[in-house]
Amino acid sequence: MITFIATPIGNLKDITLRALEELRAADAVFCEDTRHTVRLLSAYGLKKPLYACHKFNEREAAQKMLALSREGKRVAVVSDAGTPVISDPGNAVCKILKEEGEPYTVLPGACAFVCALVLSAFPADKFTFVGFLPDKTSQRREELKRYTHVRNTLIFHCAPQDLDAYISLMGEVYGDRRACVVREITKIHEESVTFRLKEGYGGEKRGECILLVEGAQEEENGLLGLSPREHVAALMKEGLDKKDALKRAAKERGVPKNELYQLTLDL
Repeated sequence: MITFIATPIGNLKDITLRALEELRAADAVFCEDTRHTVRLLSAYGLKKPLYACHKFNEREAAQKMLALSREGKRVAVVSDAGTPVISDPGNAVCKILKEEGEPYTVLPGACAFVCALVLSAFPADKFTFVGFLPDKTSQRREELKRYTHVRNTLIFHCAPQDLDAYISLMGEVYGDRRACVVREITKIHEESVTFRLKEGYGGEKRGECILLVEGAQEEENGLLGLSPREHVAALMKEGLDKKDALKRAAKERGVPKNELYQLTLDL
């Protein structure tokens, strides 16, 4: 059996009893960085065979997991911190396991962006987790534009050295919205700092950071000035499929969806 296990994002005590039980029983542990994982295991008196599973070797690691699991071994998969797959390696592994028909499960636990959402006090009924943005500024700008009219709270992972660049670009794309940097979650220097994008962030730029930006306000929806067909086309360009674009445009314009459907048959 293969089990994906969430690990602490800071404080090593933030690990579940089930996670410890599974790690104790594991015949092999696949991890993002063996040096990081050995510290976690050592804290609980565990010593296990460790295998690397990072973004450069996921396919090879998945084949090794398959072989071990089919031999009847118990395999644990962890990332350096938080839940594997979520902005961490593991997604390619899951895809291969699904394709091969190999069963696997996940043990829930720490997830940094969920903690950050709570600490920010931003609207949490609906949110959009974006994760890390591309490295190139041009690609980063285009990615941000996809969420210009999204009214959910936007959540990003951000390296501390990139905070100023992220915030400056977001100010260009989104205007002067409220934002919040949450860093060092569960650690001694944990903090949540709210500011406006145009002001910039004046806090410490150290440790693991989550950047949250408030969603678009109703008056910001410039799509309402477009024709119905252009409205749907713009939403599709942002990444929505036609069905979801029609549904959202109809809601934003206050008209029946089938009315817009007739105007967008060629899209």
